[in-house]
Amino acid sequence: MMRVPSLLALAAAGALLLPVAANAGNFPAGKEAAYMTQCTQVASGQGVDAATAKKHCDCGAQAIKKNFTDAEIADLDSKDGVDAKLMQKAQSVVKQACAPKS
Repeated sequence: MMRVPSLLALAAAGALLLPVAANAGNFPAGKEAAYMTQCTQVASGQGVDAATAKKHCDCGAQAIKKNFTDAEIADLDSKDGVDAKLMQKAQSVVKQACAPKS
């Protein structure tokens, strides 16, 4: 099974895949704040203004909580690398939920 480096903020961008229904989950204690910090830093690095970045990252956190179980959310931030399929799913869920409507 391929593992990719753990970078929850990667969920801020990614490929579009079909969403998979799952039980709603929650970030482990303190992890949602870490996600928000990391996500806004990445977005700012891509030239997005702070307000837009916060809105997108907020949306991403909600989308992840809605589409992933507690265990999956914890695995997205595991120190030994994240399952590539899980990361792709996170990216697609966030992109679908939070992409600017054109």
